[in-house]
Amino acid sequence: MRVVLLGTAAGGGFPQWNCACALCAAARDGRLPSRTQECAAVTGNGRDWWLLNASPDLRTQLTATPALWPGPGPRDTPLRGVLLTDAEADHVSGLGELRGAPGLKVYAAAPVRAALAPVRAALDRYAPWDWADTLADGGFVLAGGLVVTARPVGAKIPKYIPAQAPRPAGPWVTAYRVEDLASGGVLVYAPCVGAWSAELDELCAEADCVLLDGTFYAPDEMGTVVRSGAGQAAMGHLPVTGPYGTLAALARHPGARRVYTHLNNTNPLLDPSSPARARAAENGVEVLDDGAELLL
Repeated sequence: MRVVLLGTAAGGGFPQWNCACALCAAARDGRLPSRTQECAAVTGNGRDWWLLNASPDLRTQLTATPALWPGPGPRDTPLRGVLLTDAEADHVSGLGELRGAPGLKVYAAAPVRAALAPVRAALDRYAPWDWADTLADGGFVLAGGLVVTARPVGAKIPKYIPAQAPRPAGPWVTAYRVEDLASGGVLVYAPCVGAWSAELDELCAEADCVLLDGTFYAPDEMGTVVRSGAGQAAMGHLPVTGPYGTLAALARHPGARRVYTHLNNTNPLLDPSSPARARAAENGVEVLDDGAELLL
């Protein structure tokens, strides 16, 4: 299995357009690498590719990745579809970039599909897509020899959903286990984790690589960096450190390659020279740049 990290930043990217924090300033003047919003692509055979989420930066990300370029025919594409972990704007906005591509398949949990009903109707007017349940019993098989199972990892409802809107039953946030039937490699993809569970531990125990939510380094990060921390706990992202930090949880799975993604612009892990990055490295956890590739 080949995995490409198309983007590794949280919503807004890095630097964020309206943030003048020290990290964003360092990215603007070239001292730190910029990052596009979180998205990945996977393939089992090098020909059939599947997106993991669809970021607002998707066109730029596809253009920067030769394996995802169109061809050989004028409208041929190696993209077969998208697996959505949730309905957050930074994970679904890129669907519009794919409009007009017939036959794409999109996997999402029931609440996510319901939240996107107006978007689905609009996209289908360009070309019909097939929308499927990501939590189907027994998982599902993707073109290219990949087998996928999904597990619920959170209940965060996007802000754009009106309070009075119907709330379909089922999880709003899922993680994916992707296995390559040929190589046996297993990827766990969980860029949005609101609570650590025994089920997530089970997924990580089977994985060769875990791509995990690294949005915030500290529980009070937003308040410390940009004086706007009141809502951090409600954003649905466990911090890296602190009483419920994911760094300690990942320490239980030393056999897997562990990589943080979905980094917020306030996160000191963005700086390779920071003590935060050193601490992660000491614990065997990596932070990779946009465009990095993994082979499993």
